[in-house]
Amino acid sequence: MTEQFRAIRVSKTDAGQSTDIVTLTPADLMEGDVTVAVDYSTVNYKDGLALTGAAPIIRSWPLTPGIDFAGNVESSTHKDFKAGDRVVLNGYGVGEGHHGGYAQKARVKGDWLVKLPKNISNAHAMAIGTAGYTSMLCILALEHGGVTPDKGDILVTGAAGGVGSVAIAILAKLGYRVIASTGRASEADYLKGLGASEIIDRNELSVAGRPLAKERWAGVVDAVGSHTLVNAIAGTRYGGTVAACGLAQGMDLPGSVAPFILRGITLAGIDSVNAPMAKRVEAWSRLAKDLDLKKLDAMTTRVSLQDVPALGAEILAGKVRGRIVVDVNA
Repeated sequence: MTEQFRAIRVSKTDAGQSTDIVTLTPADLMEGDVTVAVDYSTVNYKDGLALTGAAPIIRSWPLTPGIDFAGNVESSTHKDFKAGDRVVLNGYGVGEGHHGGYAQKARVKGDWLVKLPKNISNAHAMAIGTAGYTSMLCILALEHGGVTPDKGDILVTGAAGGVGSVAIAILAKLGYRVIASTGRASEADYLKGLGASEIIDRNELSVAGRPLAKERWAGVVDAVGSHTLVNAIAGTRYGGTVAACGLAQGMDLPGSVAPFILRGITLAGIDSVNAPMAKRVEAWSRLAKDLDLKKLDAMTTRVSLQDVPALGAEILAGKVRGRIVVDVNA
């Protein structure tokens, strides 16, 4: 790779912020003990918030956004990594306070990196991305709560988004019957192709409901929050587990303690940003085994670096289906 490289830079302006594609040198990178030649990044919901300024995600200005990336180690003084290693990074404040994945080069702490399993290519790693890695963390939480396929259905909210799409594909392969909640009826065939058995309209869950509803599912993967999460909890069977990882509808939780104290429901909060390394390695190991890469390809669109700024608003508006892979070298 040449010394100069391209990157997206978001800068603070009097009007809010501006987003530009610029040419940088290694001197523009932040501190770290591993330099990575980035191949791919992706566009997650949090990236949309950062790119549009819809929430104060960016904490250091100017900044290269992109909360994850995959590539090959270019140089390293970290004991666990050497030149040529294929690595993935998710979270740790990258793309928020530390230059992120929307660049051809990144310098980060080696402690933030995970070596990719052999059967996951760099491109597939970003087709999975933070959204897919978060999906796997949710499924691990369901398993930890004893929610096995024989216990009942699994509800996946925000089903056509990145977290939902990957969760459906994994759950179906593991033998679960999946109920997919979406506001996009036109995506029914897409969701069934990933493995969903039943599609419900998100309006069933998105408004205020009863403290306790009919027991419909044994577990939930929720990326939506607010009333949707509350209603998902209210419809969970006795002893079930609800994994909460997102806030697309809102950060509020306008609900009742009734499902917790009358049905023994577990609400498992899923943090992908600062998850312990052992859990990250387990998640990527399971993704290598439990995610059908053909289904992953079916939910993935590839774009170039110059396409990214416009996609920020689209993902927040719910117009992005599945996963987007950003080829930073295209």
